[in-house]
Amino acid sequence: MDTYAEHTGRPRFAARTARLGIFTLLWLATIALAKLGPGVLWNRNLPVVSLAAIALNVVVGVLWIIAFIRYVRGLDELQRKLMLDALAVTLGVGWVGGFAYATAAAVGLISSRVELVVLPVLMAAVYLVALAVGKLRYR
Repeated sequence: MDTYAEHTGRPRFAARTARLGIFTLLWLATIALAKLGPGVLWNRNLPVVSLAAIALNVVVGVLWIIAFIRYVRGLDELQRKLMLDALAVTLGVGWVGGFAYATAAAVGLISSRVELVVLPVLMAAVYLVALAVGKLRYR
């Protein structure tokens, strides 16, 4: 006899969620490897090793994207709508903010030494806020 969880696909959704979490951590680890490896784990004069680390990051990133797509496909309609709305706001903020940053740096309004890592952090914060607002709105 099937349980309710088996019938609704919850074990598969849990597996998709776990897979997404694993690929997220792997992707972050490969970013750290590519960024910190030269000079810490290998000599900076070995660009082939650095290129291999970046290539590994891209491959793991593609696998992360596939895991994310599978995760989203496992969401119910309301969860998908909330996520789509939050992702739309995040994309807009990232797009507008990224171009504003690039333009300000190009005309000398900000130092080109300012790290671009601020953009993904901003996008993550916007996504979380937009998702929370969406959940509150559809309570």
